[in-house]
Amino acid sequence: MPGAVSEPIWDAEGERKRSSVRRMFAEIAPSYDRLNGIMSLSLHGRWRAEAVRLLELGPGDAALDLCCGTGDFMAPLWRAVGPKGLVVGVDFCLPMLQIAQRKSPDSSPALGDACMLPIGSGLFDAVCVGWGMRNVPDVDAAHREVARVLKPGGRFVSLDMARPGNRAVRAVSEWVFNTFTPKLGALFGSTEAYTYLPKSTQRFWSRERLAESMDAAGFESIGFKDMMLGNICMHWGTKR
Repeated sequence: MPGAVSEPIWDAEGERKRSSVRRMFAEIAPSYDRLNGIMSLSLHGRWRAEAVRLLELGPGDAALDLCCGTGDFMAPLWRAVGPKGLVVGVDFCLPMLQIAQRKSPDSSPALGDACMLPIGSGLFDAVCVGWGMRNVPDVDAAHREVARVLKPGGRFVSLDMARPGNRAVRAVSEWVFNTFTPKLGALFGSTEAYTYLPKSTQRFWSRERLAESMDAAGFESIGFKDMMLGNICMHWGTKR
């Protein structure tokens, strides 16, 4: 319709969210790693290493990096499983996968949706997700798919953005996040994507709701831990 205003990406749901987020990540793929480093103060590698330790992988194990993006989980996963192991990355955005493939030629990146994985059941010893659950159109479905592809006793760890529990810290963090993140994105021609980041964080599920979703999907021994003053949260669990 003439004069119609398109829906902001952070308000999209369902299939509209799936297609909008895929398009957004395709556009920012070339600058994604550089901006990630800036916004995380280069700490995201340390957080990923801790997540991989929680997966308790051993030589010869099989690991899935779900919503793998540009593949920054691949190297620590390979170190954990060794040359006889298997690391597979899945993402629904081809330009991101192409970067992941260049970073880790021995990995097996595949195009797929976290809510409808093109993978058989019970194949993996561990699954990790880095900053991906916030972007899926159906978190419950994604958790069920993670549980489905894991072996019984398999481990799951997810890192994502969160809202600090402390009100003062939350107010300062959200002011900085909402003010400077879009400006940083604008320097790289990605204003919409880096406006989506704070907006989607504010709309994302609470720590407790994510834990409840994991429990309903078939996980036990569920826990979570805050990082970066509560701006990042790591969840983990074991498939029952």
